[in-house]
Amino acid sequence: MLNFDDIDRSLLSELQRDASQSLDSLSDVVGLSRNACWRRIRLMEDAGIITARVTLVDPAKIGLPLMVFMQIRTGSHDPDWQSRFATAVKTIPGILSVYRMTGDLDYLVRARVADMAGYDRLYQQLIARLPVADISASFVMEDIKDSTALPL
Repeated sequence: MLNFDDIDRSLLSELQRDASQSLDSLSDVVGLSRNACWRRIRLMEDAGIITARVTLVDPAKIGLPLMVFMQIRTGSHDPDWQSRFATAVKTIPGILSVYRMTGDLDYLVRARVADMAGYDRLYQQLIARLPVADISASFVMEDIKDSTALPL
């Protein structure tokens, strides 16, 4: 989108806050007609700015209260290992995010599990699929800020 403006930013802010809002509500907030609001949202979807509309779920209420960050170092950096790693982490339930990193750390994995036994099951699934040089884990004691909204 070449003409991304303040109205688009306002629309995105509102949608990031609550994507279930009606077009009427959104159009009132941003000062556009319902149809103009809908067209801008469609343009942002078509441009790939809006990539999905999702429902956020309280992890504790569905039995996944423990968040873990796994720091992974690999002994291999070849394309075959990277491909197998990507396939493995995409198919293991509980793994939410995976990032390839710079520096000493090769990968950072964010996961949700029920408890330490759940973490051990996730860990065992991962190491059964491919070799890693080192995995260390840090467990979240308190969520101070956890947001999906990007600053606009």
